[in-house]
Amino acid sequence: MATERNSVELVDDDAVRSFARAAILAALMGAAAVVGSIPIPFSPIPISLGVLVVYLMGLYLGPYWGTVSIGLYLTAGAIGIPVFANGTAGVGVLLGQTGGYLVAYPLAVLLIGAVVHGTDGLADPADASAPVLVAALLAALIVIYGLGTAWFAYALELGAIEALQLAVVPFVPGDLLKIVAAIVIVKAGHIDPT
Repeated sequence: MATERNSVELVDDDAVRSFARAAILAALMGAAAVVGSIPIPFSPIPISLGVLVVYLMGLYLGPYWGTVSIGLYLTAGAIGIPVFANGTAGVGVLLGQTGGYLVAYPLAVLLIGAVVHGTDGLADPADASAPVLVAALLAALIVIYGLGTAWFAYALELGAIEALQLAVVPFVPGDLLKIVAAIVIVKAGHIDPT
């Protein structure tokens, strides 16, 4: 007796592939935030490679899937998986003195994705001009610094100058190098975003 089976596609292949990429970059973000987190003696904010991954999320995943990816990362950390800087986790970290940086990440990813990809779908970020990439990444960095520093200053009751000295000035050279690294990574090889 022969039986006929009909298969039903519940989720389209592109969505599965995009979600898998988002999950991979979320995991990379967790690794970069934990392993690539370096405490510095003159600031309670560590140096983190996480910002580089934020850039890559926006560049490679675009505004929608990039935001999904950073959302997965933040959710994992909020529920207790130690993926935040120095292996920390929990809602307390999100609401703590450096929580503004974490809250700024989805906005930065969304901004990068919108500038580089627009609303027409996902394209190869290597096709974007260097000035567009630089502008998108600098704008994202300003969002991260702005929200992160304002939150930090409020949490510690610091004045603007002191907050900038602790939360921005020590990080500018490294964050500019991360912008260069992100552009080099993108320009080094074209990807098929689908």
